[in-house]
Amino acid sequence: MKRKKEPALIEIQRRGLDALARELGPDGLIRFFQIYGLGEGDYTRDRHKWLSNTSVEGIAAKIGITKKRRQA
Repeated sequence: MKRKKEPALIEIQRRGLDALARELGPDGLIRFFQIYGLGEGDYTRDRHKWLSNTSVEGIAAKIGITKKRRQA
């Protein structure tokens, strides 16, 4: 059985924009994009701060604790 070729990302983007424009109209489409603005801050810098004291072992330990709690 031959696998169906998946659309390229640019095609998915085009179809998504077409659907939004069709369903929301031009004004609604603009308002939709305004909801998803560029935002503020520097996520990469902030992520390094959040994770600076985190190790793989620490994450694994937290996963183990969570699994034990769920089983109890």
